[in-house]
Amino acid sequence: MKVILGLGNPGKEYEHTRHNVGWWLIDHLADRWQFDGWKKDGQAKVAQGHLTGVKETLRLVKPQTYMNLSGGVLVQYARRPFWAPANDLLVVVDDVAIPAGTWRLRAEGGAGGHNGLKSIDQALDTQKYARLRIGVGDPERAPGGPLKDYVLGAVGKREGESIRALFPVVEEAVEAWVRDGIKGALDVQSRA
Repeated sequence: MKVILGLGNPGKEYEHTRHNVGWWLIDHLADRWQFDGWKKDGQAKVAQGHLTGVKETLRLVKPQTYMNLSGGVLVQYARRPFWAPANDLLVVVDDVAIPAGTWRLRAEGGAGGHNGLKSIDQALDTQKYARLRIGVGDPERAPGGPLKDYVLGAVGKREGESIRALFPVVEEAVEAWVRDGIKGALDVQSRA
């Protein structure tokens, strides 16, 4: 089973914040792929199905814990005998270090100060899993200082449009990851 985990915070007050762009993409994918409706599964909501020509089940996951506890929802997958984060997990996350309207895909890496990724690293005891970072950074924002207000702030209209404009090419990269692993997804990124 392939798992695509979108990071975000539950609750209406967080729905349109920068910290929830991972959920935005996950919702977009569920709609585009016409997966079954969202169902509660422990501390997460999940939707699953298959991509055309792919036998393996694909599960979209939105943790219903707060960001800094996101990794807990992956424990059930890590216990599966043939499931490995390096091959079977893609995490979609916001990133303040890259500008809004851009994205970056990596096969592995550090948390970069992101509490959701820190939680995943701790729960899985590894940093070897793919992560797709969606930029929410503002080049006009002064460096340093607390990020909490910024990431929990509402996305403006223009910023939201630039983020959502990424979804078609990002969707192509995610589909390549499902079909061909991280190498296929990185090939899409290099052409974007």
